[in-house]
Amino acid sequence: MPALSPHDVAVIVVHAALAAVGGWLVVIDAREHRLPNRIVLPALGALVTLAIVDGLATGDTGRMLRALTGGLALGVFYAVMHLASRQGLGGGDVKLAAALGVLLAWHGWTTLLLGAAGAFLLGALFALMLMALRRADRRTRIAFGPWMILGAALAITAS
Repeated sequence: MPALSPHDVAVIVVHAALAAVGGWLVVIDAREHRLPNRIVLPALGALVTLAIVDGLATGDTGRMLRALTGGLALGVFYAVMHLASRQGLGGGDVKLAAALGVLLAWHGWTTLLLGAAGAFLLGALFALMLMALRRADRRTRIAFGPWMILGAALAITAS
């Protein structure tokens, strides 16, 4: 097995840190139905910065641009859904989507699509399960951040 490059080690460390932040956000959103700006915004800023630094350091500006475009695209998609829904997705979900979009698109367009779709699939399955168990109805609020994070984690693991 070849030794890991410094870049590989940095990628592993960043993903481990993101997993910890993601776990923290899952707990907060599941309990309080909110994704605090004090956690999500620094994560978004760090991901944008890391994508730029990685692109410049490795010379892979294509990956950098894909990551930044993916963050913008997923953030805008969630912003439109946020504006179209009355009590649906919150502003924290929009900011988290932008952060996850950067991360997922850094891995590739397929990873971005799988992570984004996975969030909706997992959230829908959970809601349907709650409804089948008569623990929820169509008006029950369900935290979506955990499903966004789980969908992203599964997509990255699969890539």
